[in-house]
Amino acid sequence: MVREGNLLAVFNSTHRVMKAESILKSLGLPVLLIPAPRQLLTDCGLAIRFTEEDRVNVLEAMEREHILPEFITRLEAGHYVTTWPTSKGKDKKEL
Repeated sequence: MVREGNLLAVFNSTHRVMKAESILKSLGLPVLLIPAPRQLLTDCGLAIRFTEEDRVNVLEAMEREHILPEFITRLEAGHYVTTWPTSKGKDKKEL
């Protein structure tokens, strides 16, 4: 369900992830609501999957609609690496 390089937006509640999915789909963005992988240990158990090509548009839409995720992670070499939010001087968090 999640392929190498896919991005996952992870939210802290089911309500927020479903609202974000609705907004993003209404804007015609190619996103998919999926069960969050167990490695991510999310509160709501769902995530929004999208591609790197759509990253800017998805993030801009979520920011504009005030529905930002708790974090965004990418599947890299079989591990989930947090790519947003980023902190200067800190490495990416690997899960």
